[in-house]
Amino acid sequence: MILVTGAAGFIGANFVLDWLSSVGESVLSIDKLTYAGNLENLACLRGDSRHTFAQLDIADGDEILRLLANYQPRAVVNFAAETHVDRSIHGPDAFIQTNIVGTFRLLESVRNYWIGLAGKAKKEFRFLHVSTDEVYGSLAPDQAAFTETSNYEPNSPYSASKAASDHLVRAWHHTYGFPVLTTNCSNNYGPLQFPEKLVPLVILNALEGKPLPVYGDGLQVRDWLYVGDHCSAIRRILEEGKLGETYNIGGWNEKTNIEIVTAICHILDEIRPRTDGLPYAEQISYVTDRPGHDRRYAIDARKLERELGWRPVETFETGIRKTVQWYLNSPEWMKSVQSGSYRDWFQKQYSDGSDI
Repeated sequence: MILVTGAAGFIGANFVLDWLSSVGESVLSIDKLTYAGNLENLACLRGDSRHTFAQLDIADGDEILRLLANYQPRAVVNFAAETHVDRSIHGPDAFIQTNIVGTFRLLESVRNYWIGLAGKAKKEFRFLHVSTDEVYGSLAPDQAAFTETSNYEPNSPYSASKAASDHLVRAWHHTYGFPVLTTNCSNNYGPLQFPEKLVPLVILNALEGKPLPVYGDGLQVRDWLYVGDHCSAIRRILEEGKLGETYNIGGWNEKTNIEIVTAICHILDEIRPRTDGLPYAEQISYVTDRPGHDRRYAIDARKLERELGWRPVETFETGIRKTVQWYLNSPEWMKSVQSGSYRDWFQKQYSDGSDI
């Protein structure tokens, strides 16, 4: 069995589903179920004896220890985090509490469990911490992509809190010998993503005839990684990664935000055209950019390919088409996440008074 934190969120849920499908080993899932944690993401596992879910904060050390003692997982994969730059700008406290304090308390709980293991179980135990490329800061247009040795230069409360969590994980390995692995991934997209993020937001708004908000000039660059590829990379690192090492996971797909929005519009034009015959691109609306938004991220994932033989399967073109089709095929899921709190957040985040 493995334990997965943040298991009802976007990447966590995809990982749990992927793990049970491809590996088949039992999973103990925990999630605090904040705004982006959605148990409907795991609905297909109801009644599956291989899966157990507990609603739990990673900062609840006593309860974490109780679960660890009861279920005896051989590994912990830590996805639990507050993850949205814009939310961190409006309210950084939750990011400090979850990403820094929560990670510290989780490390201590799991380390105490690990200390009590013996023999093969102790030797083979792993704690894999999932992080982001945003800890590295921003790249100039002609600058080489981030590697595992790039300096940490976070520019938002979110990225600073994740950088701090990465440092804690590293310190627990070097100080206590705790068997950790760290991954830093590029921009994920795919099924089950909460619609405050660009891809599902554009799909949802396009279908509802609403403006498609694009920050600034739309030329911010991200390396886009299909979530299924991210999951396969984590599986590979958990299997063969070297203790104490960091692995960058990227999609080799640098795209501007406006390219992403335009690509989604073109796919929708093809498979779900507007009733008035006009292109979805007519709905694009530029909104004022936010402070703390980095201009360009790009991941150099050659270490992962060189040492562990991993490369992404999906191109951006195949991945974004799969993603759009999934959302079109999942109207009930889309409806379930459009709560009043989500609508309030959207209005607060993207409205400049007249744009939305």
